[in-house]
Amino acid sequence: MNITKDIRYVGVNDHELDLFEGQYIVPNGMAYNSYVIVDEKIAVMDSVDAKFAQQWLDNIAAVLDGKTPDYLVVHHMEPDHSANIERFMNAYPQATIVSSAKAFTMMQNFFGTDYAERRIVVGEGDTLALGKHTLTFCTAPMVHWPEVIVSYDSTDKVLFSADAFGKFGALDTEEDWACEARRYYFGIVGKYGQQAQALLKKAAALDIAVICPLHGPVLSENLEYYINLYNTWTTYGVESEGVLIAYTSVYGNTKAAVELLAKQLEEKGCAKVVVNDLARVDMAEAVEDAFRYGKIVLATTTYNADIFPFMREFLTHLTERGLRNKTIALIENGSWAPMAAKTMKGMLEGCKNLTFAENGVKIVSALNDESRAQIAALADELTAQ
Repeated sequence: MNITKDIRYVGVNDHELDLFEGQYIVPNGMAYNSYVIVDEKIAVMDSVDAKFAQQWLDNIAAVLDGKTPDYLVVHHMEPDHSANIERFMNAYPQATIVSSAKAFTMMQNFFGTDYAERRIVVGEGDTLALGKHTLTFCTAPMVHWPEVIVSYDSTDKVLFSADAFGKFGALDTEEDWACEARRYYFGIVGKYGQQAQALLKKAAALDIAVICPLHGPVLSENLEYYINLYNTWTTYGVESEGVLIAYTSVYGNTKAAVELLAKQLEEKGCAKVVVNDLARVDMAEAVEDAFRYGKIVLATTTYNADIFPFMREFLTHLTERGLRNKTIALIENGSWAPMAAKTMKGMLEGCKNLTFAENGVKIVSALNDESRAQIAALADELTAQ
């Protein structure tokens, strides 16, 4: 695949993978992206997962057609992008690695060498001249590892963005970009919104025509759409109007309350109501929804003087990723000592800019007239203009 006249794609698709990073379900696999800039000097941009070493090296050889690369540019040291550094350096003994100082420290840890005799260390504003192409480097610490850099080719106006603008899914499958990019962002990068926003501000000063991420498709059309979404995500803004209801239910009574609330919200004209049973939904999908919508209803039972485990896991994911700028409503159920609402609110205490709904719902075992009235009041509050 040609990105531009001089930039070629040499990455791979992984359809063997079921869980990315050991936890994220990837039904459509994963792409590990790598690129080659063919100029007076030839630069290979990043490696791929260890399982695809030979395929990657074959892809490079096919593109170069007898030529040899001068540089391996390493933007990010996570093993799905760096696992084959050693094999590359053995295959091309004249090549030099270009990366950040922290990346070379990580190479020592991964490979037992920091390539002291075969390296160029780059930082903010440094350049690498290839001929008619010149790469300019920007540091991007904690997007989402500390050693990350991105690079910009001013000739073809290409941003090599590391894990920024990445998504789940192999490149030979058709799927909605935003859904899987959102799930990827909030699952993997989401804790570091401030750092990702800093990178976007650097990128805003560049004339970008193409974005080449390390996962997902190359972006070359309607870049404003992708950048605007990233601006919303990195500032923890509200992407879509609507209400997420996330719940757990033991015997169906909390579920009945949730279904009643969802019905009333829809009847009152709520733009979108999303209901997630946390015991059954992909947890990463639930986390994605929590950051997408501006209003969240949390409904669960008291369980072992705490809250149901799936709700605790969900809230842990949200707090770890810096949940903020939301309206939160609480529904609790308990047969003799309900304390779920207190526990959930306590878990969210460290989050910024949360507004808790005035109306809560307390169920004692099963719905009754009082708790149904509380649900009606909450529906009114959540749909009030």
